[in-house]
Amino acid sequence: MIRPIEPDDLNAVADIYNYYIANTVISFEEAPLSREQIEQRVKKITSAGLPWFIVEENKEILGYACADHWNKRGAYRNTVEVSVYLSPKYCAKGLGTLLYQALFKRLKELSFHVVIGGVTLPNPASCRLHEKFGMTKIAHFSEVGYKFGAWHDVGYWQVTLDI
Repeated sequence: MIRPIEPDDLNAVADIYNYYIANTVISFEEAPLSREQIEQRVKKITSAGLPWFIVEENKEILGYACADHWNKRGAYRNTVEVSVYLSPKYCAKGLGTLLYQALFKRLKELSFHVVIGGVTLPNPASCRLHEKFGMTKIAHFSEVGYKFGAWHDVGYWQVTLDI
């Protein structure tokens, strides 16, 4: 089931995201986030009228997807950056697709013009997911993130929603 995030989801969201912080270069954050920090991020996003969705099954949170403003300057108000994170035991089961379907549908309803997604490279599964939603690679930044003793590239994908 896909639904909007609720306060009771915050611990599970923190656990999912903190896995990626501690074990991967998918997130360039380096310190785990508390439930309170996740709550602040959720409030910032949802109070701006932006979507944050949860996928759950049998009351277990399996992952989430959200959109945030890409840039705080006013002229960028119709552009968002999207993110999706799944519990590691539920990857490659189509849940990212389900979350993005709900997220992109809502972004269209909200009349956003452009959606951007950033991906630490290499990450073929994430690249395929973004491309499944009509996103095309528009940028490749070499060695812009340093984590776990190595430099990492980032690619950006983009799609225009109202064409």
